Amino acid sequence: MQAMILMVCLWGSCAVDFSTSGLMDRAGNIKFQDFLQFYISGRLIAQERTVELYDQRIAWTELHNIVRQPTRVILPTVYGPQVGLFFRPLVGLSFFPAAGIWVGISVVLYLGCVLWLWKSCANLRPYAAIVALATGAFPPLFHFFVRGQISVLLLVCFTLCFLAFRSAKNLLAGMALGLLVFKPQFLVAIPLVLLLAKAWKPLLGLLISATTQIGLTWLYFGTSIMRSYFDMLLHVSRWIGVAELAQAQAQMHSLRSFWLLLAPWHSVAFLLYALSSIFVLALAAASWRSHGALALRFSSLIFAAVLINPHLFVYDLLVLAPALLLTVDWAHGHADHPLCATIKVLAYLSFLLPLLGPLTVWTHFQLSVPVFVALQIALWISLRDAKPGYEGWAIETA
Repeated sequence: MQAMILMVCLWGSCAVDFSTSGLMDRAGNIKFQDFLQFYISGRLIAQERTVELYDQRIAWTELHNIVRQPTRVILPTVYGPQVGLFFRPLVGLSFFPAAGIWVGISVVLYLGCVLWLWKSCANLRPYAAIVALATGAFPPLFHFFVRGQISVLLLVCFTLCFLAFRSAKNLLAGMALGLLVFKPQFLVAIPLVLLLAKAWKPLLGLLISATTQIGLTWLYFGTSIMRSYFDMLLHVSRWIGVAELAQAQAQMHSLRSFWLLLAPWHSVAFLLYALSSIFVLALAAASWRSHGALALRFSSLIFAAVLINPHLFVYDLLVLAPALLLTVDWAHGHADHPLCATIKVLAYLSFLLPLLGPLTVWTHFQLSVPVFVALQIALWISLRDAKPGYEGWAIETA
């Protein structure tokens, strides 16, 4: 019933908001707004104007040529040129149909990933209806949909990684993780976790995949474009104020945003972010080195990638879908475990609390992040005392 109410509220509000004609919704926002940056990049590539990809004045001009209405929206190009190339086939259409096609494809991919993961969750098989309702009511799905984001590609990478680990194909699993380099902030924590855990095969696969993607992009676009891209990454201060406006922190759910909201001084917030990230990193590495179930170890890896991510908005929490499914499946299969009830409650809160992000405009306390950390700790405790031969140990750690 809770999932049904949540789904009706989320998608009912979406239907009402999007029921206007034209590009602008009832709130005065551009429909599928974030897709503009991918569409513009693809169009510049199609028009052989790749030299203009990271010229923010060109991006602003192109945006206004598409919208043709007064708007305060500014979307800096912060993705690698390979992302624009990926969307080049859609730029033959006008913006709104192209965005609609992409969102439709994304929803299919999301449902496919959840289905593949659910099939590997033996203890959730009897709960198909509840899983389906929760899939539709997942708050990050709503945000990802209305903004026309590309978070589903992250979810696909993590899903492929889990399926590879489950089949004991650790090199391939690492290669799936390396594909995340198109959104490099997701690779801040993962390589360090694998390195500290001495998981050499996944780490090697990650490095091969990431360097291959960057190398092929470099060959296709040339040095000048890649230099512009890396210059943008290295000089975050030039665009971060545009990408993260005053109230944007309310829709961010990582340790960095948590401390920036809470601490009045940026230097103090950065120190606390660094210290707490080291703590989470140590927990994730210890969890991966344990003899416990792959479901919990992989979930710990995902939560570490989310928490340590320096630039994560609510729509990117779509990647928590595998972690929540696998964690709840494990809890249902270990009802006698002393932390079973605690893990279920924390998983429930991890699902729901991102909805309350806007409250932090007034409270300056992001409720979701402490819950993510608490679940990370609970996963580590559950894995800490596992012995060889325990469920999941068939998947070799290294």
